[in-house]
Amino acid sequence: MSGSSFGTLFRITTWGESHGPGIGVVIDGCPAGLPLSEQDIQAFLDRRRPGQSKYTTKRNESDSVEILSGVFEGRTTGTPISLLVRNQDQRSRDYGTIASLFRPGHADYTFDRKYGFRDYRGGGRSSGRETIGRVAAGAVASRLLKELGITILAYAKAIGPFTVEEADYHYAEIKENSLYMPNNTVAEQAGNYISSLMEAKDSCGGIIECIADGLPAGLGDPVFDKLDALLAQAVMSIGAVKGVEIGDGFRVSASAGSENNDSFFSEPNCTGGTAAGTDEGRTIFKKTNHAGGILGGMSDGSRLILRAAVKPTPSIAKTQQTVDIHAENTEITIHGRHDPVIVPRAVVVVESMIAVTLADLLLKNMTSRLDLVKKVYDRP
Repeated sequence: MSGSSFGTLFRITTWGESHGPGIGVVIDGCPAGLPLSEQDIQAFLDRRRPGQSKYTTKRNESDSVEILSGVFEGRTTGTPISLLVRNQDQRSRDYGTIASLFRPGHADYTFDRKYGFRDYRGGGRSSGRETIGRVAAGAVASRLLKELGITILAYAKAIGPFTVEEADYHYAEIKENSLYMPNNTVAEQAGNYISSLMEAKDSCGGIIECIADGLPAGLGDPVFDKLDALLAQAVMSIGAVKGVEIGDGFRVSASAGSENNDSFFSEPNCTGGTAAGTDEGRTIFKKTNHAGGILGGMSDGSRLILRAAVKPTPSIAKTQQTVDIHAENTEITIHGRHDPVIVPRAVVVVESMIAVTLADLLLKNMTSRLDLVKKVYDRP
């Protein structure tokens, strides 16, 4: 199977299956000298760990990370970083009854048609546990971005029909509720909605929003490797994500050009606002940010804004229509431990994939101009 790697210079390769011995990632291209510990990575993994609330699967996993290579005396060595999380609470017996059935909404049918064989125990490589490797890599990428003054924040903007409007954002409340929503009141309403779906043996989806501050202008390329194109690939590669938008996204289709364009203005060098860059002692700003921080496929220096649409969890206990491996019509009732909503645990996954993408592009951008190359090698 190809396609388990992402990135060019900061390149990650995830490996492992849901019911195998473990899950992990190899990170190649991380610069030497970056302070890094297992605690740095564990903080990210704890955010996606199962069993955190009544809205997540009861699979009992500590998701404890082990650094196998690439770090010495608390700093990266410049060699590949190998990270391992061991599976501890597999219940493969829960999947025995569906070995010959295709679960609606899952990769069972397409995986079987592509390879002629599939690991039916939790989906194998198609399982949500594959994202452990992404999150571990995202923790390293975020540590690198922090050294450059770049911060990323992700949260659940909407769960089912309950949406937090931007005017009602309270970022401090994201960690105060189990749904990672920036408004405790809306989170409580969404929680009641999820509880009603659980009683009905059903599930729901939602929208994850992610913002990145401190980006320099010029990340990305103007043709195929556009920043927004690479971000879309990174986030759309997450199994539950069915749509990605940047800035105003689909709303731009109803805007006039005079409304959608972000006007520029400049002031003497200063900080704050939606700074887009500096030039000859003046700071360039945008009056609005409908573009979400990207113009012509390259970052413009203002806040990056991305949203991802997450589908309802496909593993539900309702009886559903399906077919078996012999194309015979039948019914299926899925047993086992599953999230009634995947959005809260996917927040850190979206954040991690954005961090990996930005880290890779920051390293690539160092070679975009001769004066930057000369700085690296201390040449006039």
